[in-house]
Amino acid sequence: MSHLTVPKTFKLYIGGKFPRSESGRVYEVVTAKGDFLANAAKGSRKDARDAVVAARSAVSGWAGTTGYNRGQVLYRIAELLEGRRAQFVDEIRRSEGASESAASAQVDAAIDVWVWYAGWADKYVQVAGNGNPVSGPYFNVSTPEATGVVAIIAPQESSLLGLVSVVAPALVSGNTVVVIASEASPLSAISLGEVLATSDVPGGVVNILTGSAAEIAPWLASHADVNALDLAGAGDLDWVDLQIASAETLKRVLPPQDGVPAPSVERVTFFTETKTVWHTKGLI
Repeated sequence: MSHLTVPKTFKLYIGGKFPRSESGRVYEVVTAKGDFLANAAKGSRKDARDAVVAARSAVSGWAGTTGYNRGQVLYRIAELLEGRRAQFVDEIRRSEGASESAASAQVDAAIDVWVWYAGWADKYVQVAGNGNPVSGPYFNVSTPEATGVVAIIAPQESSLLGLVSVVAPALVSGNTVVVIASEASPLSAISLGEVLATSDVPGGVVNILTGSAAEIAPWLASHADVNALDLAGAGDLDWVDLQIASAETLKRVLPPQDGVPAPSVERVTFFTETKTVWHTKGLI
């Protein structure tokens, strides 16, 4: 008896769950040769709004954990990704037309990125914060804190490594994320959502949308409850218009860049706000 192949329909990842798009729309994901691979949910404006609501509800809990604990959670993602390595290699190989070695290298690099940023979770404050020299009977200390909800357009040409390279640094300081995955190769993004759902990452901390970035991004850029915007993968969009829309609600914006962003502490600190505390000392 022959086995009936059951193509998977990849859903969104919002609030720790896997809903279909509220619009009911899907689009075909094809291989590099044009063969049908799977159906993926085509996210809508309503899906983006739902993702922002989920992300906002998770900010206080995630930002309120210690840097050490966040580092443990990020490292756990790397452990689970390592355990499902073969699945991710196969998805990248089929969807991107990559060779076995190239797909393996991308997965290994994505795992390394999680580990790299996990190590910074309880250390970046010492780099970005400091005691300020002031004159008077008081001391003054500045420390970075999460800015809140970060909307991200992931690099489009690297389905897993590109996504991880922009999501991980935003999580380090306690931000929550709404990310638009690669439109052409979204399979690894939703598979990563399955990893997150079975790890220690609280629901709503990472929310993954698939579909057209050109359609979804303007609503995230103009959303008043989004605090920052990473346009890493928006080079082919009208990203200047996205910057203008973001300015209406005073978002901080990272402009597009070519390729996959390299790991850097600057990507962590960009999505933080500095809190300064003054305290008296000695006798008054």
